[in-house]
Amino acid sequence: MLLERYLPVPPAVVADVGGGPGRYALWLAERGYRVHLVDRMPFHIEQARAAADARPGATLASVEVGDAREPRLADASADAVLLLGPLYHLPERADRLQALAEPRRVCRRDGVIIAAAISRFASTRDGIRAGYLEDAVFAAVAASDLRDGRHRNPTDNPAYFTTAYFHRPEELEAECSAAGLLHEATLAVEGAAWLLPDLDARLADERRRAALLEALAALEAEPALLGVSAHLLTVARRI
Repeated sequence: MLLERYLPVPPAVVADVGGGPGRYALWLAERGYRVHLVDRMPFHIEQARAAADARPGATLASVEVGDAREPRLADASADAVLLLGPLYHLPERADRLQALAEPRRVCRRDGVIIAAAISRFASTRDGIRAGYLEDAVFAAVAASDLRDGRHRNPTDNPAYFTTAYFHRPEELEAECSAAGLLHEATLAVEGAAWLLPDLDARLADERRRAALLEALAALEAEPALLGVSAHLLTVARRI
């Protein structure tokens, strides 16, 4: 898994900022990490607490409501900070830079910051795959995304997602640098695999899954192909 490749070994301290109901926080806690979960939605915090109570071995160091732009975490208190959601929920660049600057404060020297983003081209690719571009409204949304990365859904169709920001791959390095971080890598999370119509069948078959994962690993950092992936993962260091 990409996270395991870059995170320090347990029992390192990990701040999962914008971690929702704790999907990654609980998984990491079960592996021996000391995890502090922060999310701005009280309902997500309630879900995380309930899930932790139901999973022996998944005790979280702390769980609290907070904003990625100003999490109530002490200076130099974590070995790693995860931002696996906040960047694409912050349409304004200034807010994204603030969300990236906070991990610089929270991390110890040489700590790792891992942030997720949605590809600028995701809506167009998804529109091709699922036929959404046949809807003139969605086609206009996708065209807007390509122009400036600001995704807006003027409908009540949840399949068209919510207000968000979609990054060009090279923007992630630029935003990390602007926030005072040392960019290390930007990687494709799904690569082109998410566009396969038989993806579930391939993943269910051990031989086909191995072949697919090997191919994706070979291409995950290829700059010419990063934008094909629905999601990107950027890795940076606190210097």
